[in-house]
Amino acid sequence: MKIDKFIGLFAALLLSVVLSAQNMTSSPYSRYAYGDMNENVPAGYRAMGGVGFGMRSNRAINPAQPASYTSGDSLTFMFDVAASACWSHYRDAGGVKNKANGNLEYVTMQFPLYKRWIAMSVGLLPYSSVGYSIALSDSTAGGDYHYTKNYEGDGNISQVYGGLSFNIMNWVALGANIYYMWGDLSRLRTLSFTETGLNPTIQDEILSVSDIRLRYGAQFFHTFGDHSFSVGAIFENKMKLNSEFILIETQTEDSIPIFKDGWDLPMVWGVGASYTWANRLTIGFDYERQYMASAMYNGLPGYMSGLQDRSRIAAGVEYRHNPQGRKYAERMIWRAGISVQDEYLVSIGAKKITASVGIGFPLWTIGTVINTTIEYTHRGTRAGLEDNGLRFTIGASIAENWFFKRKL
Repeated sequence: MKIDKFIGLFAALLLSVVLSAQNMTSSPYSRYAYGDMNENVPAGYRAMGGVGFGMRSNRAINPAQPASYTSGDSLTFMFDVAASACWSHYRDAGGVKNKANGNLEYVTMQFPLYKRWIAMSVGLLPYSSVGYSIALSDSTAGGDYHYTKNYEGDGNISQVYGGLSFNIMNWVALGANIYYMWGDLSRLRTLSFTETGLNPTIQDEILSVSDIRLRYGAQFFHTFGDHSFSVGAIFENKMKLNSEFILIETQTEDSIPIFKDGWDLPMVWGVGASYTWANRLTIGFDYERQYMASAMYNGLPGYMSGLQDRSRIAAGVEYRHNPQGRKYAERMIWRAGISVQDEYLVSIGAKKITASVGIGFPLWTIGTVINTTIEYTHRGTRAGLEDNGLRFTIGASIAENWFFKRKL
């Protein structure tokens, strides 16, 4: 193994831990529960609607499905990094607002441990993000006092993971990821008055997280000539989250612990399938279910706090005309996809719809693909709060033969 390169990549991973502290969302919908959740699929699969559970490729690191790591070449070390920029447009009865933000998305690595039978992946991923700023102005019934309510949120929950995958047969792979999660989510509420002599009321709710969780995965796959099929599933147990929920009254400077371990990570399961023809055309489908209604939230079952189970359906396609073509356009990778998911707050009512397209630009001399993705997201309704976003993601997926012994 090329130790100097490994050290350099590991240093990049440590640097990304620092960068992960930056905010990754500006949506008012991130105000609730854990905020905006991340699907943790690579940039190429994001262009396919975010599919991942049934995807199995030697050109991508897929942390959403821990059983997929043995799909890589037995002599190849893989490294993937991506960053994104997002432009958001919000509309409600009070007017419109535009917001832009961006950040590092993820850093992942994958390498074989024993031929094609055992492989490992490590990396840094986002779990969820909170980021919003809302101001509502009004007056009391008699018009004697005028006030403004401000709602601001900030923070991320990040996770470092390590995963192992085993091929137990020529057509079955099992895997598991272990995650260390940490971070703070802050939600600040301020009530201020225009009239002098009235002091503002300020409350800051902070959720601090530090815990370990597990994800299990399985894939069944087979190839018939030019036709390859893969079916996969993932599962996570519901677990008590090591957390502390604190209310800070700024006016009195009191810090009041409200709940210790009053939150759960919900049970999650998902299934997916993919079909590949001649290494040119790939079609993938996913379904995921997240049981937020039965998980604890602020010391109460989620359904008592207005939460509901969250489901997501995704489908995508990838095509390249000729992987070995002499013309560069023949080797380019074209992708498109769509996903539909429920919001986990009952009162929102509307679904989140994401349409995505992307292009992969392969480099001829080394096993590197530059993946670009554009996602358009719509959620909410014109009668309430409408959130439209356009996100551009660029990633570099690098594969090199680090374990090949050259003969003198």
